[in-house]
Amino acid sequence: MRERLGIVITDGVGFRNFIINDFISEAVASFKEIVIFSFLPAEVYPKFPANVRVVPLDIMPERTISWFFRKFKEVAHMQKFAAGNFGINDNLQLMRALEWNVQGLLNPLIYHLTRFLHSERIILLAERLQYATFYGQSAMAFYRKLLLDNPVDVLFFTHQRPPFIAPIIKCAKDLNIITSTFIFSWDNLASKGRMAGSFDRYLVWSNLMKSDLLEFYDSVSNAHVHVVGTPQFVPFVTDSFDQERADFYKKFDLNPDLPLVVFTCNDSSSRNDPHYLDVLAQFIENKQLTQEVSVLVRTSPAEDPLRFAAIREKYPFLKWNDPKWIVASNSGTETWAQRTPTQEDISDLKSMLQYAAFTINVLSTITIDSFIFDKPVINPVFGTGSNGLWNDQKFLRFRHLEVLERANASLIVKDANQYLTAINFLLSGGDDKAAARKSFVDLQISVPLSAVNKTIVKTLHELE
Repeated sequence: MRERLGIVITDGVGFRNFIINDFISEAVASFKEIVIFSFLPAEVYPKFPANVRVVPLDIMPERTISWFFRKFKEVAHMQKFAAGNFGINDNLQLMRALEWNVQGLLNPLIYHLTRFLHSERIILLAERLQYATFYGQSAMAFYRKLLLDNPVDVLFFTHQRPPFIAPIIKCAKDLNIITSTFIFSWDNLASKGRMAGSFDRYLVWSNLMKSDLLEFYDSVSNAHVHVVGTPQFVPFVTDSFDQERADFYKKFDLNPDLPLVVFTCNDSSSRNDPHYLDVLAQFIENKQLTQEVSVLVRTSPAEDPLRFAAIREKYPFLKWNDPKWIVASNSGTETWAQRTPTQEDISDLKSMLQYAAFTINVLSTITIDSFIFDKPVINPVFGTGSNGLWNDQKFLRFRHLEVLERANASLIVKDANQYLTAINFLLSGGDDKAAARKSFVDLQISVPLSAVNKTIVKTLHELE
């Protein structure tokens, strides 16, 4: 049994998953000591029991030689699977941009070499060479001292991909600390690049995700992958995040007598979001819906909602929820990663899903959130790249979204006529996908939400 747990929080989503719910309370019952190694400032954390402490971390600059081998293994991983995986190939092409700096000029060489050198053996060799470049760097000395001053038996990384965690992984291995990681999102294995490093144990959402991990990482043993569910949705079954319907409707100035349509936005990489919202508002303005509705728009917590300013002004009847995620001061990470959620915001999200008639989003994880509440979902994807709209239909060829489309659990619409038909179909009580929604949730999350935190803690506590 392991007695001292280290938890590495890299960003606001890790904070949401493992801090803002009751995960720490569950962990305190099993571990004698918990150390939270945080790339977010210590002041964003709540008050913890005496045996839980927060140790702030700094991101160390990456030398070019370290970057070269890291980039090599990431690109090699994608080259290995690109031919049979549209999502990985799409991301591979996006990373090919030539820039006029040292790293940008090395990119073509890496892409050329990895066309031929991309076996798992080569990828692991590149990782060992990457790790070798850490010796003599200040990062290794800093993180080694940190782990020696704050000894733990298990070091649990709440995100497997940020490149800046690689030196910590290497230090932990040198000190014989068991390393484990949680796979961050439903699309990370089947469409993204290589993990930041090799871990001793992997915690995944589902048996489906376990199958993906073993497919994409030949060197990982079946026994080293643990199905634990995901804490991302645990607040939805936690009473402390509840909000009375009347209070929620008053807060957002919603008409309680009308069906509530919730439109959730992705970040700015989802370029067509304003268009789909504009089309929805035109349906309402032109009285094309079978009945009146209230619309609540939730912007992305990963960005400021400035790109929707014109929509707000044009359609004053739309109501807005700008997520209350506080921007922490940490210059070493990207702005989106610095944003940390509040309990109020998670409560608002839970309430809007709970009280919605249906939700609309462009193929984001919020589809699963909605399914958990047995709410119908419309996924608009009009863009083909040749019709004046950014090509978002291509995402239907990403593996995790091919699974969604095959499940027939949501209404995927590809033009304005289909969009209007789907909305009126749901407003008329035509929903017939409840069984498909449940099956899809069960496929994606193999542990009941009420048992997720306990399962993760038990898994970490019993690692050998």
